[in-house]
Amino acid sequence: MQIHPIDFAILALYLVGITLFGAHFRRGQQNLRDYFLGGRSAPWWAIACSIVATETSTLTIIGTPGIAYGGNLGFLQLVLGYLVARVILCVVLVPQYFQGEFYTAYQLLEKRFGARIKSAAAVVFVCTRALAEGVRISAIGKVVSVAFGTGERTSVLIIATLTLFYTFEGGMRAVIWTDVIQFALYLAGSIAAFFLLLHKIPGGWPTVTQTAAAAGGKLTVFDFAFSLTKSYTFWSGLLGGTFLTMASHGTDQTMVQRLLASRNERDSKTALLASGVIIFVQFSLFLVLGVMLFVYAQHFALAIPGGDLDKVYPEFIVHHMPVGLTGIVLASIFAIAMSNASGSLNSLASSSIIDLSSRRGEGGAQSLVRSRKLTLVWGIVLGLLGLIRWGPVLVAGLTIASITYGATLGVFLLGTWNRRANETGALVGFITGLVAMIAVRFLTPLAWTWYVLVGTVITFAVGSLASVFVAGANKEARAQQPL
Repeated sequence: MQIHPIDFAILALYLVGITLFGAHFRRGQQNLRDYFLGGRSAPWWAIACSIVATETSTLTIIGTPGIAYGGNLGFLQLVLGYLVARVILCVVLVPQYFQGEFYTAYQLLEKRFGARIKSAAAVVFVCTRALAEGVRISAIGKVVSVAFGTGERTSVLIIATLTLFYTFEGGMRAVIWTDVIQFALYLAGSIAAFFLLLHKIPGGWPTVTQTAAAAGGKLTVFDFAFSLTKSYTFWSGLLGGTFLTMASHGTDQTMVQRLLASRNERDSKTALLASGVIIFVQFSLFLVLGVMLFVYAQHFALAIPGGDLDKVYPEFIVHHMPVGLTGIVLASIFAIAMSNASGSLNSLASSSIIDLSSRRGEGGAQSLVRSRKLTLVWGIVLGLLGLIRWGPVLVAGLTIASITYGATLGVFLLGTWNRRANETGALVGFITGLVAMIAVRFLTPLAWTWYVLVGTVITFAVGSLASVFVAGANKEARAQQPL
């Protein structure tokens, strides 16, 4: 074991404590509303923290500093789109989610188009979310391998098991309130790392800015060049980031479920907008940490295990932080991994039972039993996917989601903005959008930051045209029928 016994004790105590804390929310659960929406009792600020904690993930905590360590602050351009998207969602989609008793995002599609499109979107969601969460879970293995010198896969199974336990027991209430604790912990740990680095680097902040500038503009944020193959430019960030967040926060059940868990529409909008401000601040912090780690490495030995930039920050935490603080920061990274996995488990189970189940008329107790069984099944699936080695985790996770997000967002906007669209046209557009983006991913050099925008446009355009043809064909068929 490479960390100090005191740090190990802090980490172990936290993992046990947060697991038991989450599990105790089993009390009072009587139906699906309690299990999947937390009884709609959480205040807006708790929902905001939960949104941020879900959006942050282990990929962000270890991947974002790695991006800045090897490049610059250009990733922040993408975050600008995150802010714009939240405003649009508050106008376009959030109000619609409160025009009925919805448990999942895809019930809105069923209300507009029918059951077929709801099921299609739900299938794509569970497949995409499972793969993306597998990447997230695998990320924690990188931290554990640095901290303990053990195999990544063993640690993945341990974390997956603990997370499954409290999600299985506590449902959405456990997810939200553990998110609140984890958000406060990882943010405090990241701020502590910032000031520690500032103290350790000779000359402090002036040295950081001078060394970073001399290294080729590592403090550069904006790149106004218009390129379809470069991931981080102002245009791909503003446009691509907007569409990416509209999809992730407006159509992905993992995030929409938190909005639906709000007490009312006003709280949902407030939580979403507040989370945007926090996200901008913390992404800035994570990126600056990456630059500071680069400068720190110019003065002190900072190993990069296997040349994997995702391990730069964990390496600093384990070998260059004081005893006690190391344990707290490691606990925060472990906690956010568990937070993400628990949210995904709950959303996967909710979509499976609400959108894909054919059973009707079950009582509250029967539905709860089935929900917990599905949570267990998805826990096993995510654990297995977490054993795969995915490469640079942040980009891998975002790329997987971006391939399917465009088709999903496109069909939601089709239902919202095109009153003449019908279910058959929506299905044609949805399938076309998916196939097109898979082809784009493997056959073109298009940067992943453009994927959602392109997929959305293709789906909306094809769905609109197909709806016109279907309506025309139906009209012609009716005209030819004998009187």
